[in-house]
Amino acid sequence: MSTEQEQVWLVVGATAVARYVVDPALDARHGPRPYLHPVRTLGGTVVTDTLPADHVWHLGVSLAVQDVNGSNLWGGRTYVRDVGYTWRDDHGRMAHTGWSQRSADRLAHRLEWRDPSGAVLLTEERRLSAAPSGGDVSAWRLDVDYTLRAPDGQDVRLGSPATNGRPGGAGYGGFFWRAVSAGPASVFSASATGEEAVNGSAESWVALVGTGPDGSAYTLVFSGLGDGDRWFTRTAMYPGVGVAFAFERPVTIAAGTTRRGRHAVVVADGALDRATAAALAARPGPVPPRGRLAT
Repeated sequence: MSTEQEQVWLVVGATAVARYVVDPALDARHGPRPYLHPVRTLGGTVVTDTLPADHVWHLGVSLAVQDVNGSNLWGGRTYVRDVGYTWRDDHGRMAHTGWSQRSADRLAHRLEWRDPSGAVLLTEERRLSAAPSGGDVSAWRLDVDYTLRAPDGQDVRLGSPATNGRPGGAGYGGFFWRAVSAGPASVFSASATGEEAVNGSAESWVALVGTGPDGSAYTLVFSGLGDGDRWFTRTAMYPGVGVAFAFERPVTIAAGTTRRGRHAVVVADGALDRATAAALAARPGPVPPRGRLAT
């Protein structure tokens, strides 16, 4: 199926807020995987970037892990202990294998995480949903729910540049949002402000404030860390926020078992203050339908 046929939109009310590119035709070195871009506020401001010059393998909103049993499913160079970042022929891909649900506000599908030879590292069931956030703020909420399953008879190790020896809080890899900002972006949580203070924390929520290409301010409010997850944040080099699976140490999905993640992002027009961001993060999201994903 062509790339054009594999693009679908999430809609809130009558507004198309996010395009989901399911099967992108990309160089293997970019870590081909489904991604959301563009993602927009209800007011129309674009809040994601894809294929940026500084990190070409950053693809809007996606799941991406640099070390899955030695395969790079993030894209770009691989961090090698005692060597540094190195181009290697180790890039896998996350392949769409079938739809479970397709509607204006909900998407659910099955995927395989594959190594460079095409062997299956993990299987995944993923659900995305979009809904109004409610309240007085112009905002909507993206919910991302996924279950990763290791094959019978094989443990699967998830690692990061940090777990492979890179210093400086580079434990990225997991759910990642590459934002866009025409001016300096800022990041804060309930008790901390700035990239260095928030990066690696386990706060209940994190907010990023940026400026879209149209000059309008926007705010993203992230919540939903899993047990052992940490926030990965960047504002100086580029604007981005992620849920890092292996920030300080590798994580193993034991053979035949699953790992589930459930994250929410409120996409709001304007630069929100801490109190407003906290209120949006605390607001409950839609109840997921039963029977769609494994638990």
